Amino acid sequence: MRYTEEQIIAALNEAEAGANIQDVCRKYGISDTTFYRWRSKYGNKEIADASRLKQLEEENRRLKSIVADLSLRNQALKRVVSKKW
Repeated sequence: MRYTEEQIIAALNEAEAGANIQDVCRKYGISDTTFYRWRSKYGNKEIADASRLKQLEEENRRLKSIVADLSLRNQALKRVVSKKW
């Protein structure tokens, strides 16, 4: 099962509030290793931070796509200009 950043942070907050880590892992159906990996990645984030991170990652993906498209167009134009008429 795939968890959202909000769900991950909620699970981490449960453990931080004093719940037993094994109980949290059992509740969410994850292994201890997954929990500790989540904690290293999302441990100091709030839900608002996770939402902002998701927005920034989407914007970054969109901008990379634009740059790739423009690079292809630039290469095509250079090929056309470099040909002798």
